[in-house]
Amino acid sequence: MAEAWLSIIGIGEDGLAGLGDGSRAALERAAHVFGGPRHLALAGVGARGVAWGVPFDIAPVLALRGQPVAVLASGDPFWFGAGGSLCQHLQPGEWIAFAQPSTFSRAAARLGWRLEHVACLGLHALPLAAVRPWLRRGQRLLVLVRDADALRSLVALVGAQGYGASSAWALERLGGPQERVRGFRVDSPDLPGLDAPLALALDLHDGPRGLPASSGLPDALFAHDGQITKSPMRALTLRALAPRPGERLWDLGAGSGSVSVEWCLAGGTSHAVERSPERAANIRRNAEQLGVPHRLSVHVGHAADTLAALPPADAVFVGGGFDRPLFDALCAVRRPGCRLVVNGVTLETEALLLQLHAQHGGELLQVSLAQAQPLGSLRGWQPARPVVQWSGVL
Repeated sequence: MAEAWLSIIGIGEDGLAGLGDGSRAALERAAHVFGGPRHLALAGVGARGVAWGVPFDIAPVLALRGQPVAVLASGDPFWFGAGGSLCQHLQPGEWIAFAQPSTFSRAAARLGWRLEHVACLGLHALPLAAVRPWLRRGQRLLVLVRDADALRSLVALVGAQGYGASSAWALERLGGPQERVRGFRVDSPDLPGLDAPLALALDLHDGPRGLPASSGLPDALFAHDGQITKSPMRALTLRALAPRPGERLWDLGAGSGSVSVEWCLAGGTSHAVERSPERAANIRRNAEQLGVPHRLSVHVGHAADTLAALPPADAVFVGGGFDRPLFDALCAVRRPGCRLVVNGVTLETEALLLQLHAQHGGELLQVSLAQAQPLGSLRGWQPARPVVQWSGVL
């Protein structure tokens, strides 16, 4: 298109007074102005205003393609804002954007924090449990929340994780005449009358050390019935799977879901398939406890029956129940370049992996682990079952 039809305008709590000339001109040209009720009131657009529906839906904006339309968002529309959602469906040149300082920038300026050293999270549409991977002693966080109830619930969650003695601030309506910043201790919140937009600042100077960044988390962190890829083997498995942010895993015969959880902690998403409803419940519990319920989907059933319904995978892990029909089924639905990692402990699975390695190449490992255990008044090595791991590209 010769001229942008959509203007994406960041607006602060100071309303029109904080907008530049370009933003004002774009707002005046717009025949339709979309935004939250608060944004529309701040901009004073009158009958041209269209409030976002619940749930949030960009379809009404896209339906007006080619007409002069403006979208109002808080601060920077491309940092947990509507801008990114809209532009996924637009071609370059269809929009022009006018950004304001984000809530994160304003909060860091009020608190005197170096923003590059702060974890910035948006939990408007995510479960509050998504904060858990970021909870560690010495961490500073700025978290956008939906409303007052969400802020109070988040404070309670952080306190329950052992950070009650740490410092927190409730930040309300930053950048406007009704701005308010209230400091408190996590275990002693006194927060009546909170006004949106809201952010919570956390300085976790006291509390647990948090999750380690390395793979192979301790087994004790996971609910399981014994069916779990143990910590050392899990670390080797994740090395072979090579997770990257934004990639998708299929975890077939997921057991406790420990591999899926750690994949998600690395920034990916996972579809865990488990035929036992009880184990599937453990997977969901583990995802919630370790802060990735929004990244991990659980499917109850047999792996071979589920593959056709799953979105394409970048990597596949099979920790149990691998056989030739499953391999053939994976080949039939594979995405080019998809990585496959299989762990086997039975002689039958080992024989199949030896055959597949001879036919298709890849890497074949035999892993034997032993732990020191009491032996009378002394100690001895207690070996685990050897594991054969085959990894390659489908």
